Amino acid sequence: MSDDRAPWTRRIAAERVARGWSQLEAVRALRAHATTELPSDDSMVRQWKRWESGSMPGEFYRPIIAATFGTVTAALFPEPGRRNGDREILVASGMETLEIVGRLNKSDVDNATLDALRITTDRLCSEYPFMPSEQLLIEGRQWLRRVVELHSKSLTLAQHREVLALSGWLALLVGCVEYDSGDRHAAESTRQAALSLATESDHAEVAGWAHEMRAWFALTTGDYRGVIAASQAGTERAPSHGVAVQLAAQEAKAWARIGDRRQVEVSLDRGRKLLEAMPYPENLDNHFVVDPAKFDFYAMDCYRLVGEDRLARTLAEEVLRAGTDFDGTERAPMRNAEARVTLAVAAAREGDLEQAVIHGERALQGDRQSVPSLIMTSREVAAVMRQRYSGEPEAESYLAHLQDLGRAKPGFLPQ
Repeated sequence: MSDDRAPWTRRIAAERVARGWSQLEAVRALRAHATTELPSDDSMVRQWKRWESGSMPGEFYRPIIAATFGTVTAALFPEPGRRNGDREILVASGMETLEIVGRLNKSDVDNATLDALRITTDRLCSEYPFMPSEQLLIEGRQWLRRVVELHSKSLTLAQHREVLALSGWLALLVGCVEYDSGDRHAAESTRQAALSLATESDHAEVAGWAHEMRAWFALTTGDYRGVIAASQAGTERAPSHGVAVQLAAQEAKAWARIGDRRQVEVSLDRGRKLLEAMPYPENLDNHFVVDPAKFDFYAMDCYRLVGEDRLARTLAEEVLRAGTDFDGTERAPMRNAEARVTLAVAAAREGDLEQAVIHGERALQGDRQSVPSLIMTSREVAAVMRQRYSGEPEAESYLAHLQDLGRAKPGFLPQ
Protein backbone atom coordinates (compact mmCIF):
# COMPACT_ATOMS: atom_id res chain seq x y z
CA MET A 1 0.00 0.00 0.00
CA SER A 2 1.32 3.45 -0.86
CA ASP A 3 1.58 6.10 1.83
CA ASP A 4 -0.31 8.66 -0.27
CA ARG A 5 -3.65 6.99 0.35
CA ALA A 6 -6.37 9.09 1.94
CA PRO A 7 -6.26 9.20 5.76
CA TRP A 8 -9.55 7.29 6.07
CA THR A 9 -8.12 4.49 3.89
CA ARG A 10 -5.01 4.11 6.01
CA ARG A 11 -7.10 4.26 9.13
CA ILE A 12 -9.57 1.46 8.34
CA ALA A 13 -6.64 -0.79 7.46
CA ALA A 14 -4.81 0.16 10.68
CA GLU A 15 -7.95 -0.29 12.79
CA ARG A 16 -8.50 -3.75 11.31
CA VAL A 17 -4.90 -4.81 11.94
CA ALA A 18 -4.98 -3.40 15.48
CA ARG A 19 -7.89 -5.70 16.24
CA GLY A 20 -6.11 -8.68 14.69
CA TRP A 21 -8.86 -9.13 12.06
CA SER A 22 -8.51 -10.58 8.60
CA GLN A 23 -10.52 -8.81 5.92
CA LEU A 24 -13.13 -11.55 6.16
CA GLU A 25 -13.39 -11.02 9.92
CA ALA A 26 -13.73 -7.27 9.34
CA VAL A 27 -16.61 -7.95 6.95
CA ARG A 28 -18.33 -10.14 9.53
CA ALA A 29 -17.92 -7.42 12.16
CA LEU A 30 -19.36 -4.96 9.65
CA ARG A 31 -22.33 -7.23 9.10
CA ALA A 32 -23.00 -7.28 12.87
CA HIS A 33 -23.41 -3.49 12.84
CA ALA A 34 -25.64 -3.32 9.75
CA THR A 35 -29.38 -2.94 10.18
CA THR A 36 -30.13 -4.44 6.75
CA GLU A 37 -28.82 -7.54 5.00
CA LEU A 38 -25.49 -7.11 3.20
CA PRO A 39 -24.18 -9.00 0.14
CA SER A 40 -22.32 -12.31 0.51
CA ASP A 41 -19.00 -12.53 2.34
CA ASP A 42 -17.07 -13.01 -0.90
CA SER A 43 -18.66 -9.91 -2.40
CA MET A 44 -18.07 -7.85 0.74
CA VAL A 45 -14.43 -8.93 1.03
CA ARG A 46 -13.87 -7.70 -2.54
CA GLN A 47 -15.57 -4.46 -1.52
CA TRP A 48 -13.40 -4.19 1.57
CA LYS A 49 -10.24 -4.64 -0.50
CA ARG A 50 -11.38 -1.78 -2.73
CA TRP A 51 -11.92 0.43 0.32
CA GLU A 52 -8.46 -0.30 1.69
CA SER A 53 -7.05 0.47 -1.75
CA GLY A 54 -8.64 3.92 -1.73
CA SER A 55 -12.12 3.54 -3.21
CA MET A 56 -14.46 5.73 -1.12
CA PRO A 57 -17.35 3.80 0.47
CA GLY A 58 -20.84 4.96 -0.43
CA GLU A 59 -22.99 6.89 2.01
CA PHE A 60 -24.80 3.68 3.01
CA TYR A 61 -21.59 1.99 4.22
CA ARG A 62 -19.80 4.91 5.90
CA PRO A 63 -21.78 4.97 9.19
CA ILE A 64 -21.64 1.15 9.38
CA ILE A 65 -17.84 1.18 8.99
CA ALA A 66 -17.58 3.92 11.62
CA ALA A 67 -19.74 1.96 14.06
CA THR A 68 -17.68 -1.18 13.43
CA PHE A 69 -14.58 0.67 14.61
CA GLY A 70 -16.35 2.42 17.48
CA THR A 71 -16.20 5.93 16.06
CA VAL A 72 -18.54 8.33 14.23
CA THR A 73 -18.90 8.97 10.53
CA ALA A 74 -17.67 12.57 10.63
CA ALA A 75 -14.47 11.51 12.41
CA LEU A 76 -13.62 8.72 9.98
CA PHE A 77 -14.88 10.49 6.85
CA PRO A 78 -14.60 14.27 7.43
CA GLU A 79 -16.82 16.48 5.30
CA PRO A 80 -15.09 17.68 2.10
CA GLY A 81 -13.36 21.00 2.53
CA ARG A 82 -13.69 20.94 6.33
CA ARG A 83 -10.61 19.64 8.09
CA ASN A 84 -10.97 18.66 11.69
CA GLY A 85 -9.20 21.14 13.93
CA ASP A 86 -9.00 23.96 11.40
CA ARG A 87 -9.75 27.37 12.77
CA GLU A 88 -12.68 28.73 10.83
CA ILE A 89 -13.21 32.42 10.18
CA LEU A 90 -15.68 33.75 12.69
CA VAL A 91 -18.48 36.02 11.50
CA ALA A 92 -17.24 39.60 11.62
CA SER A 93 -19.14 41.82 14.02
CA GLY A 94 -17.92 45.03 12.43
CA MET A 95 -16.84 46.32 15.86
CA GLU A 96 -13.43 46.71 17.40
CA THR A 97 -12.91 45.98 21.09
CA LEU A 98 -12.81 49.65 22.02
CA GLU A 99 -16.14 50.26 20.31
CA ILE A 100 -17.73 47.33 22.09
CA VAL A 101 -16.44 48.57 25.44
CA GLY A 102 -17.72 52.04 24.66
CA ARG A 103 -21.18 50.71 23.92
CA LEU A 104 -21.13 48.71 27.15
CA ASN A 105 -20.67 51.94 29.09
CA LYS A 106 -23.99 53.31 27.86
CA SER A 107 -27.07 53.21 30.06
CA ASP A 108 -28.77 50.75 27.75
CA VAL A 109 -27.43 48.09 25.37
CA ASP A 110 -28.63 47.39 21.83
CA ASN A 111 -28.80 44.04 20.10
CA ALA A 112 -25.81 44.85 17.87
CA THR A 113 -23.65 45.15 20.98
CA LEU A 114 -24.91 41.80 22.26
CA ASP A 115 -24.15 40.26 18.86
CA ALA A 116 -20.59 41.61 19.12
CA LEU A 117 -20.27 40.18 22.64
CA ARG A 118 -21.53 36.82 21.42
CA ILE A 119 -18.88 36.78 18.69
CA THR A 120 -16.18 37.85 21.14
CA THR A 121 -17.18 35.05 23.52
CA ASP A 122 -17.04 32.53 20.69
CA ARG A 123 -13.61 33.84 19.67
CA LEU A 124 -12.24 33.47 23.17
CA CYS A 125 -13.63 29.94 23.52
CA SER A 126 -12.07 29.11 20.14
CA GLU A 127 -8.65 30.32 21.28
CA TYR A 128 -8.61 27.90 24.22
CA PRO A 129 -6.65 25.12 22.44
CA PHE A 130 -3.62 27.23 21.55
CA MET A 131 -3.51 30.63 23.28
CA PRO A 132 -1.05 30.71 26.24
CA SER A 133 -2.92 30.17 29.49
CA GLU A 134 -1.79 33.42 31.11
CA GLN A 135 -2.96 35.53 28.18
CA LEU A 136 -6.28 33.74 27.79
CA LEU A 137 -6.94 33.99 31.52
CA ILE A 138 -6.39 37.76 31.49
CA GLU A 139 -8.63 38.30 28.46
CA GLY A 140 -11.30 35.91 29.68
CA ARG A 141 -11.53 37.59 33.09
CA GLN A 142 -11.62 41.05 31.53
CA TRP A 143 -14.54 40.17 29.27
CA LEU A 144 -16.33 38.30 32.03
CA ARG A 145 -16.11 41.40 34.21
CA ARG A 146 -17.46 43.59 31.41
CA VAL A 147 -20.37 41.30 30.67
CA VAL A 148 -21.28 40.86 34.34
CA GLU A 149 -21.40 44.64 34.70
CA LEU A 150 -24.19 44.68 32.10
CA HIS A 151 -26.56 43.25 34.72
CA SER A 152 -26.89 46.77 36.12
CA LYS A 153 -27.95 48.21 32.76
CA SER A 154 -31.45 48.67 31.39
CA LEU A 155 -32.13 45.35 29.64
CA THR A 156 -35.16 43.64 28.21
CA LEU A 157 -36.01 40.19 29.58
CA ALA A 158 -34.51 38.55 26.48
CA GLN A 159 -31.36 40.63 26.74
CA HIS A 160 -31.05 39.81 30.44
CA ARG A 161 -31.13 36.07 29.71
CA GLU A 162 -28.61 36.54 26.91
CA VAL A 163 -26.23 38.39 29.23
CA LEU A 164 -26.59 35.66 31.85
CA ALA A 165 -25.80 33.01 29.23
CA LEU A 166 -22.75 34.90 27.93
CA SER A 167 -21.53 35.33 31.49
CA GLY A 168 -21.96 31.58 31.96
CA TRP A 169 -19.91 30.71 28.87
CA LEU A 170 -17.11 33.08 29.88
CA ALA A 171 -17.11 31.71 33.44
CA LEU A 172 -16.79 28.18 32.04
CA LEU A 173 -13.83 29.25 29.91
CA VAL A 174 -12.08 31.06 32.76
CA GLY A 175 -12.65 28.08 35.06
CA CYS A 176 -11.12 25.68 32.54
CA VAL A 177 -8.00 27.82 32.11
CA GLU A 178 -7.68 28.25 35.89
CA TYR A 179 -7.74 24.47 36.29
CA ASP A 180 -5.28 23.96 33.44
CA SER A 181 -2.95 26.31 35.29
CA GLY A 182 -3.23 24.33 38.51
CA ASP A 183 -5.45 26.77 40.46
CA ARG A 184 -8.01 24.22 41.64
CA HIS A 185 -9.78 26.37 44.22
CA ALA A 186 -10.33 29.32 41.86
CA ALA A 187 -11.49 26.94 39.13
CA GLU A 188 -14.09 25.33 41.38
CA SER A 189 -15.43 28.73 42.51
CA THR A 190 -15.70 29.86 38.89
CA ARG A 191 -17.39 26.60 37.91
CA GLN A 192 -19.99 27.07 40.64
CA ALA A 193 -20.58 30.63 39.41
CA ALA A 194 -21.18 29.29 35.89
CA LEU A 195 -23.65 26.73 37.23
CA SER A 196 -25.48 29.46 39.14
CA LEU A 197 -25.70 31.63 36.02
CA ALA A 198 -27.00 28.64 34.05
CA THR A 199 -29.68 28.00 36.66
CA GLU A 200 -30.76 31.66 36.70
CA SER A 201 -30.97 31.82 32.90
CA ASP A 202 -32.37 28.27 32.57
CA HIS A 203 -29.56 27.47 30.12
CA ALA A 204 -29.26 23.69 29.94
CA GLU A 205 -26.08 23.64 27.85
CA VAL A 206 -24.08 25.89 30.16
CA ALA A 207 -25.32 23.81 33.12
CA GLY A 208 -24.25 20.62 31.36
CA TRP A 209 -20.74 21.95 30.81
CA ALA A 210 -20.51 23.05 34.44
CA HIS A 211 -21.23 19.44 35.44
CA GLU A 212 -18.69 18.25 32.83
CA MET A 213 -16.05 20.44 34.47
CA ARG A 214 -16.88 18.82 37.81
CA ALA A 215 -16.42 15.41 36.18
CA TRP A 216 -13.06 16.50 34.74
CA PHE A 217 -11.88 17.86 38.09
CA ALA A 218 -12.89 14.60 39.78
CA LEU A 219 -11.17 12.50 37.11
CA THR A 220 -7.81 14.23 37.48
CA THR A 221 -7.90 13.96 41.29
CA GLY A 222 -8.79 10.27 41.34
CA ASP A 223 -12.43 10.60 42.46
CA TYR A 224 -13.82 8.19 39.87
CA ARG A 225 -17.22 7.69 41.50
CA GLY A 226 -17.48 11.48 41.57
CA VAL A 227 -16.87 11.50 37.81
CA ILE A 228 -19.76 9.12 37.26
CA ALA A 229 -22.11 11.10 39.53
CA ALA A 230 -21.22 14.42 37.84
CA SER A 231 -21.56 12.89 34.36
CA GLN A 232 -24.97 11.50 35.12
CA ALA A 233 -26.14 14.80 36.65
CA GLY A 234 -24.95 16.72 33.60
CA THR A 235 -26.59 14.28 31.19
CA GLU A 236 -29.87 14.63 33.04
CA ARG A 237 -29.63 18.43 32.73
CA ALA A 238 -28.59 18.55 29.04
CA PRO A 239 -29.44 15.18 27.44
CA SER A 240 -29.74 16.44 23.85
CA HIS A 241 -26.75 18.80 23.70
CA GLY A 242 -23.21 18.06 22.55
CA VAL A 243 -21.97 18.15 26.13
CA ALA A 244 -23.82 14.86 26.72
CA VAL A 245 -21.27 13.21 24.41
CA GLN A 246 -18.36 14.50 26.46
CA LEU A 247 -20.13 13.51 29.68
CA ALA A 248 -20.44 9.96 28.36
CA ALA A 249 -16.73 10.04 27.53
CA GLN A 250 -15.78 11.23 31.01
CA GLU A 251 -17.88 8.44 32.48
CA ALA A 252 -16.12 5.93 30.21
CA LYS A 253 -12.72 7.23 31.38
CA ALA A 254 -13.77 6.77 34.99
CA TRP A 255 -14.99 3.21 34.39
CA ALA A 256 -11.67 2.46 32.64
CA ARG A 257 -9.75 3.57 35.72
CA ILE A 258 -12.06 1.57 37.97
CA GLY A 259 -11.40 -1.44 35.73
CA ASP A 260 -14.93 -2.15 34.48
CA ARG A 261 -14.42 -2.90 30.76
CA ARG A 262 -18.11 -3.56 30.10
CA GLN A 263 -19.17 -0.15 31.44
CA VAL A 264 -16.42 1.48 29.38
CA GLU A 265 -17.93 0.04 26.21
CA VAL A 266 -21.48 0.95 27.28
CA SER A 267 -20.52 4.57 27.97
CA LEU A 268 -18.47 4.96 24.78
CA ASP A 269 -21.25 3.47 22.67
CA ARG A 270 -23.81 5.80 24.23
CA GLY A 271 -21.63 8.81 23.43
CA ARG A 272 -20.92 7.56 19.91
CA LYS A 273 -24.62 7.15 19.13
CA LEU A 274 -25.41 10.62 20.47
CA LEU A 275 -22.64 12.20 18.40
CA GLU A 276 -23.56 10.28 15.25
CA ALA A 277 -27.07 11.76 15.41
CA MET A 278 -25.90 15.37 15.80
CA PRO A 279 -25.30 17.86 12.96
CA TYR A 280 -21.72 18.65 11.99
CA PRO A 281 -20.46 21.57 14.14
CA GLU A 282 -20.07 25.04 12.64
CA ASN A 283 -16.95 25.95 14.62
CA LEU A 284 -14.72 23.03 15.54
CA ASP A 285 -12.29 25.18 17.51
CA ASN A 286 -14.76 26.28 20.18
CA HIS A 287 -13.79 24.42 23.34
CA PHE A 288 -17.46 23.84 24.17
CA VAL A 289 -18.25 22.21 20.84
CA VAL A 290 -17.68 18.46 20.56
CA ASP A 291 -15.48 17.91 17.53
CA PRO A 292 -16.29 14.49 15.98
CA ALA A 293 -12.56 13.74 15.79
CA LYS A 294 -12.34 14.17 19.56
CA PHE A 295 -14.31 10.98 20.06
CA ASP A 296 -11.21 9.06 18.95
CA PHE A 297 -9.32 10.92 21.67
CA TYR A 298 -11.80 9.74 24.30
CA ALA A 299 -11.61 6.13 23.12
CA MET A 300 -7.80 6.29 23.00
CA ASP A 301 -7.66 7.12 26.69
CA CYS A 302 -10.02 4.30 27.61
CA TYR A 303 -8.28 1.64 25.51
CA ARG A 304 -4.90 2.61 26.95
CA LEU A 305 -6.28 2.14 30.47
CA VAL A 306 -7.75 -1.29 29.78
CA GLY A 307 -4.52 -2.50 28.18
CA GLU A 308 -5.62 -2.56 24.52
CA ASP A 309 -2.29 -1.14 23.43
CA ARG A 310 -2.60 -1.74 19.67
CA LEU A 311 -5.99 -0.04 19.53
CA ALA A 312 -4.80 2.81 21.76
CA ARG A 313 -1.69 3.33 19.60
CA THR A 314 -3.72 3.35 16.38
CA LEU A 315 -6.08 5.97 17.81
CA ALA A 316 -3.17 8.02 19.19
CA GLU A 317 -1.64 8.19 15.73
CA GLU A 318 -5.01 9.29 14.34
CA VAL A 319 -5.34 11.98 17.04
CA LEU A 320 -1.89 13.32 16.13
CA ARG A 321 -2.71 13.31 12.42
CA ALA A 322 -5.98 15.17 12.93
CA GLY A 323 -4.41 17.61 15.40
CA THR A 324 -1.42 18.61 13.24
CA ASP A 325 -1.48 20.85 10.17
CA PHE A 326 0.31 19.97 6.93
CA ASP A 327 3.24 22.25 7.88
CA GLY A 328 3.67 20.67 11.32
CA THR A 329 1.74 23.33 13.24
CA GLU A 330 -0.19 21.74 16.08
CA ARG A 331 -3.85 22.72 16.04
CA ALA A 332 -4.64 20.74 19.19
CA PRO A 333 -1.48 20.76 21.34
CA MET A 334 -3.12 19.53 24.55
CA ARG A 335 -4.84 16.66 22.77
CA ASN A 336 -1.61 15.82 20.96
CA ALA A 337 0.30 15.75 24.24
CA GLU A 338 -1.99 13.07 25.65
CA ALA A 339 -1.71 11.11 22.39
CA ARG A 340 2.06 11.11 22.87
CA VAL A 341 1.59 9.87 26.43
CA THR A 342 -0.42 6.99 24.97
CA LEU A 343 2.39 6.18 22.54
CA ALA A 344 4.84 6.34 25.45
CA VAL A 345 2.78 3.92 27.54
CA ALA A 346 2.45 1.48 24.64
CA ALA A 347 6.19 1.63 23.90
CA ALA A 348 7.12 1.16 27.57
CA ARG A 349 4.86 -1.88 27.88
CA GLU A 350 6.41 -3.37 24.75
CA GLY A 351 9.96 -2.98 26.08
CA ASP A 352 11.03 0.00 23.96
CA LEU A 353 12.35 2.38 26.61
CA GLU A 354 13.96 4.72 24.09
CA GLN A 355 10.68 5.41 22.26
CA ALA A 356 8.79 5.62 25.54
CA VAL A 357 11.11 8.37 26.77
CA ILE A 358 11.01 10.21 23.44
CA HIS A 359 7.21 10.29 23.38
CA GLY A 360 6.94 10.95 27.11
CA GLU A 361 9.34 13.92 27.01
CA ARG A 362 7.70 15.34 23.90
CA ALA A 363 4.35 15.27 25.70
CA LEU A 364 5.75 17.45 28.49
CA GLN A 365 6.93 20.15 26.07
CA GLY A 366 4.88 23.01 24.68
CA ASP A 367 3.54 26.29 26.01
CA ARG A 368 -0.12 25.24 26.05
CA GLN A 369 -0.72 22.48 28.57
CA SER A 370 -3.50 21.18 30.77
CA VAL A 371 -1.23 20.32 33.69
CA PRO A 372 -3.75 18.21 35.68
CA SER A 373 -4.68 16.07 32.67
CA LEU A 374 -1.07 15.74 31.53
CA ILE A 375 0.15 14.63 34.95
CA MET A 376 -2.77 12.24 35.35
CA THR A 377 -1.98 10.43 32.12
CA SER A 378 1.79 10.63 32.59
CA ARG A 379 1.42 8.72 35.86
CA GLU A 380 0.83 5.64 33.70
CA VAL A 381 4.16 6.07 31.93
CA ALA A 382 5.82 6.63 35.30
CA ALA A 383 4.27 3.46 36.75
CA VAL A 384 5.50 1.28 33.89
CA MET A 385 8.98 2.81 34.01
CA ARG A 386 9.27 2.26 37.76
CA GLN A 387 8.13 -1.32 37.37
CA ARG A 388 10.21 -2.33 34.35
CA TYR A 389 13.09 0.14 34.05
CA SER A 390 14.08 0.99 37.61
CA GLY A 391 17.64 2.29 37.65
CA GLU A 392 17.82 2.97 33.91
CA PRO A 393 19.26 6.51 33.42
CA GLU A 394 16.79 7.41 30.64
CA ALA A 395 13.83 6.37 32.79
CA GLU A 396 15.16 8.19 35.87
CA SER A 397 15.64 11.39 33.84
CA TYR A 398 12.04 11.28 32.58
CA LEU A 399 10.68 10.58 36.07
CA ALA A 400 12.64 13.53 37.45
CA HIS A 401 11.18 15.80 34.76
CA LEU A 402 7.69 14.62 35.63
CA GLN A 403 8.32 15.21 39.34
CA ASP A 404 9.49 18.77 38.56
CA LEU A 405 6.25 19.43 36.72
CA GLY A 406 4.28 18.03 39.65
CA ARG A 407 6.15 20.19 42.18
CA ALA A 408 5.27 23.27 40.17
CA LYS A 409 1.59 22.34 40.71
CA PRO A 410 1.65 20.58 44.11
CA GLY A 411 -2.05 19.75 44.04
CA PHE A 412 -1.36 17.42 41.14
CA LEU A 413 1.92 15.82 42.21
CA PRO A 414 1.98 12.27 40.81
CA GLN A 415 1.97 9.45 43.32
